[in-house]
Amino acid sequence: GLMMAQNLAETVLDLARTKNVMIATAESCTGGMVAAALTDIAGSSAVVDRGFVTYSNAAKADMLGVAMDIINQHGAVSEEVVRAMAAGAANSIDHDGGKLAVSISGIAGPGGGSSEKPVGLVWFGCASRIGNRLSITAEQMVFEGNREDVRAKATQHALAMLDKALSEI
Repeated sequence: GLMMAQNLAETVLDLARTKNVMIATAESCTGGMVAAALTDIAGSSAVVDRGFVTYSNAAKADMLGVAMDIINQHGAVSEEVVRAMAAGAANSIDHDGGKLAVSISGIAGPGGGSSEKPVGLVWFGCASRIGNRLSITAEQMVFEGNREDVRAKATQHALAMLDKALSEI
């Protein structure tokens, strides 16, 4: 649980420092929990650049440059939207070295789910820019449990994605 998230956050910060990478987060259903996990740790300012909490569709468009067409066509909880969120967050970083961003959009519940998009469904995006090369990956997870569980597991998964991306840089 929390201890594991903290260890993972420390690993992410250490790797980012070693590889000269700045990190941004773009969070919807987690409401800033990933940024909080990273910035809980002293010295995180060396590698954490910014965190966006883009809860509404308008915020995703205004702050991250996600096209409303994409949101309207695919829904906020979709691969297309998390890819655009991650790209927008990564591109916002002003840094000479590597840039890395994770994005999260999901249905934490209770309520708000459908048969196509059940409660617990969370999409994650990860964008890294090294030099002129932007690469974006996306993953879908369905987490069991209540709202608190879904948010905690999503935070954990986002940190793991940052860890994996950094280990591949």
